[in-house]
Amino acid sequence: MKKWTLSMLLLVILIFGSVIGFNLFKQNMMAQYFANQPVPSFPVTVSEITPVDWTPRIAAIGFIEPIQGINVSNESAGIVRTIHFESGQPVKAGEVLLELDADVEKANLRSAEGRLPAVRANLERMRQLFKRGSVSQGQLDEANANYRELQGQIDSLRATIERRTIRAPFEGVMGIRNAFLGQYLNAGTDIARLEDISQFRIRFTIPQTRLADIKVGQALNILVDAYPDTPFEGEITAIEPQINPESGVVQVQASIPNQDGKLRSGMFAKLDVQLPVKPAQILVPQHAINFTLYGQTVYVVKEEQTDDGETVQVASQRVVEIAEREADYARVIKGLEAGETIVTSGQVRLSNGSRVKPVESNALDTPESAPLL
Repeated sequence: MKKWTLSMLLLVILIFGSVIGFNLFKQNMMAQYFANQPVPSFPVTVSEITPVDWTPRIAAIGFIEPIQGINVSNESAGIVRTIHFESGQPVKAGEVLLELDADVEKANLRSAEGRLPAVRANLERMRQLFKRGSVSQGQLDEANANYRELQGQIDSLRATIERRTIRAPFEGVMGIRNAFLGQYLNAGTDIARLEDISQFRIRFTIPQTRLADIKVGQALNILVDAYPDTPFEGEITAIEPQINPESGVVQVQASIPNQDGKLRSGMFAKLDVQLPVKPAQILVPQHAINFTLYGQTVYVVKEEQTDDGETVQVASQRVVEIAEREADYARVIKGLEAGETIVTSGQVRLSNGSRVKPVESNALDTPESAPLL
């Protein structure tokens, strides 16, 4: 029994020893294999940093508004007697647009004007009689009051008739007409839109941190969806004196000339406030920047000599500071120098000290048109 137990124990030791020995042999062979394997070089695209002039801008959005624009309406109710304009017609300031029926008011005016000479003559007669002492002061005051009352009635009737004649308060273009001959209009009915389209304005907001970068008279460019390739020029005309305490933004107003008549009020617009040009700035593609817990980094490529005398290109990670971003580029103010070469794509597989192999690739080029689905 003891002999059998000893044999089994030796067998178990032999089996476990064989397994352990095989694993040690396997690990040793794998270590030799990886030690003799060449260091991999990762394919990347690179770009040399060349300083260029940078035109900073403040981007904003807003809606185009008219300098002057109203919905023409009537002060008093009545029936439309005559219409003097058509939809889309240019009009001058003071031009009659529409007249409401005023026959009753005109008849009352003629009646009052007919009594005016007699009342005026009676007042003059009372004045003469008062000078001779033939009438009292009360009689003279009553005659004067009658004259003034009648004159007030005449002025009131004339104002009532004038209110029933609707005129253009300023020069502009009429919109689509909403009134028709013979129609009864309640007071305040919108007859048509009138706008001065020779010039427009746009209101937008910017962060209070950019307040020092703008001033009245500063130029800006406006783009609208109707004319995406045609920028319209404007200038800042007013800056709100108060900053919104809740959002921390300030409202700005700019004027936009519209000599060619392309713009219309209500258009959604994108605008860029033009700032002074900054010469010799370092710009890098935004897709070359990596975001880490330690900040924003870029891989810089440099040539190094190996122990075998071979020249290789190695990527090292560099922390950079970004000041501004626009479109596909960012302006770097710290961390890079002119003439250095950076990795623009393929950096996802890199680590600090990785060998790289520059290649040509157009994968990141912006296509001229979107592919069809």
